[in-house]
This record gives sequence, structure tokens and C-alpha cells, in this order.
Amino acid sequence: MAEADGNRTRLRRIPPHIGFEDRGAHQVPRRLPARGRPGRQGHRIPTYPGGVSGDIRLTQYAAGGGCACKLGPGVLEELTNGLRGQSATHPGLLIGLDDGDDAAVMTLPGQPGLAVVSTTDFFTPVVDRARDWGRIAAANALSDVYAMGGTPLVALNLVGWPTDVLPLSLLEETLAGAAEIADRAGCPLGGGHSIAAPEPVFGLAVTGLVNPARMLRNNAARPGLPLTLTKPLGLGVLNNRHKQTGQWFPEAVALMCELNDTAARQAVAAGLTAATDVTGFGLLGHLAKMCRASGVDAVIDHRTVPYLADTRPSLAAGYVPGGSLRNLEWVRRWLAVADGVDRDELVLLADAQTSGGLLVAGEIPGGQVIGQLVARPGDGRPDAGPVITIR
Repeated sequence: MAEADGNRTRLRRIPPHIGFEDRGAHQVPRRLPARGRPGRQGHRIPTYPGGVSGDIRLTQYAAGGGCACKLGPGVLEELTNGLRGQSATHPGLLIGLDDGDDAAVMTLPGQPGLAVVSTTDFFTPVVDRARDWGRIAAANALSDVYAMGGTPLVALNLVGWPTDVLPLSLLEETLAGAAEIADRAGCPLGGGHSIAAPEPVFGLAVTGLVNPARMLRNNAARPGLPLTLTKPLGLGVLNNRHKQTGQWFPEAVALMCELNDTAARQAVAAGLTAATDVTGFGLLGHLAKMCRASGVDAVIDHRTVPYLADTRPSLAAGYVPGGSLRNLEWVRRWLAVADGVDRDELVLLADAQTSGGLLVAGEIPGGQVIGQLVARPGDGRPDAGPVITIR
């Protein structure tokens, strides 16, 4: 795996049955050996405590995990360039791909105070326990609707399952976990679609409703507003450690299962207009997209950014997802970094989160103010993108 070493990145050998971003032969899905017998290459399937079905660690049956599986932000922008500007031919499309928002928003004919929010999100296992994976995947998908200031209406399951590799009982547990979170959100799971796949994949397609006059969006951030983060960072680092070692982080799992509904309601009630959820592109990646879309710059005080308790020791031990490093590589061009802010700090700020919190332009109760938005100088810089100062 890649791990930080000053300004260098060195590679550390990944042991068999462990892998996260770069697919090797050991990551190819395989049939389950009988319990207690050696698996492929003579290695035993790792056991997992606490009521997991059999000895199966779900994270070992996929190359990636959680939102760190995402294609890099730069790659996605290149791929979707031809899909931008669709509101010119579809005037009812209020929000599409143009500004990197969390969901699409479409007006309803004859309903000026109501619009449809449409989004989807799915990924490979981020934790070993199937029910928790389902909970996390559901909370993560629902978050896109909350990030727009909307309310989930109905959702559909999206399933890819290696039926000749993993028992269907694990999929049943995954679906049950998702149903639990969807029920908490007041959003029925009305069906879905499944395919046979080489790796386990799960998520939701979610439809919601929003008042267009009270939406939260990427391009509505204004200079002078504080930046508020509603969940601590560190999920990518801790999920990577869990994937490699099996170590369980209850606080991280609970945080990923937590809905962003309260924060969204508070932002809308306060009359705020801009927000995004912090997921696979990390805090810096999602902030960069907001700043570009809104034509503003930002200043982040890294000392105020909250992290889960085990994050820094895990990073120091070399646990970091490849997605986090890709995020930092993409956003680095827009960073102005003060003396004393080292590379490890930047990796954490770019860490790929799964079911992270909201980043809100404005202040809301319970959130942590981590910086502020500032006006972009009128020096012709808009084409070059924003400047994000880390101090």
C-alpha cells in the first residue's frame, strides 16, 4: 500500500487476502473454502468476532471499499463533459451535472413550489459485517437528497452479488440493514434491481422532493460565510485499517450510519443556500467543487477540523486509501499551504469519506466551523479555479 513518508510515497507490501485500491491476483473473487481449511495460496480465511455469518470478512472480496471506490474527480469531469448544459434543451432541469452537485433536480409541471430530487450511490463493502454495510450504504445514498435540502420519498435497492462466491444470507443481511436506515428516514424501499457480479456491490437509487426556492446547492456559496462541517473526518483512513487488519472501529461505524437529515433541516431553516456532503472526494475535493461553482475562494484552519479518535495514529501507521491520495493530487493545484502544514495534514483533509457529514456555507447548531469563504480577487483568475488556503 502507499504510505506517507515526508514528501515521498513509499510502497508497503500488502499481505495475501488484503487489498484496497490496486487489484492484484489476491483480490480476485474466489469460492469460499470450507471453514477452518486453508484458502487459496495456503492462507486461512480470517475469522471475525461478533456474530458475523461464518468466517467471512466482506471487505476481502472486493478491490476497493466504500466511497474510496469512486473514479477520481478529474477523470469523472472528463467523462461527463459532454453531458453538461442539458438545461438548455430541458428547461425543467434545475440542477444537472454542470456544478458537481450531489443530485439532479427537476421541476414538476404545475407545481412551482415542488421539484424532484434524483440520485444514486453504491459501492463495495466498506466494513465486514453485512448488516452494517447495508446501513452505511443506505445512509450514504440518502445523504445526497439531504445535501440538496430535500426530503427522501422512495428508494430502490441496487445489488451486484457474486452468487458463486458469497452466500445469499449475507445479501439478506445487507438488505435488512438498508431497510432499517431507510425506515428511520421515513423512506420506503420500493423494490430494486440485482445482477450477478464478480464483487459484492450495494446501494440505493433515491427519489426525493425539495422546494426549489429553498434548495441547497454547490453554486450558491457567498463570500464572508463561515464553513461548517457536521461530522468529523478520518473515515477513509479507519476503513482502510479495518480492511487490512479486521480491527473494528465502533465510533466510525456509528458515524457512517448517522443520517444528515437534522443538519439539512437546520441549514434550510436558517435560510442558507449552499451545501454538499463530504464523501469520496474528501473535504478538499468537495470544497473545491463548491468554490469553483460559486466563484469564491476559501480559507481552512486545519487546527479546527475534527477527526475521529484513531485517525492520526492509523495514518502514522501507513493506513491510507488510494482514493485519498488521488483526491489530494487532483486538488493540489488550488491549494495555498501555510508553513507548518505538512503532507499528512493534507492527506487527512483529502481523505475519502464514506457517508460523511455536510459541508455547509453558513453556521448551524452542532456543526464545527472550520474556516470561511472569501471573495475571489478580480484578476482574471476564474479560469484558473479557486484558491483554498490551508493555514
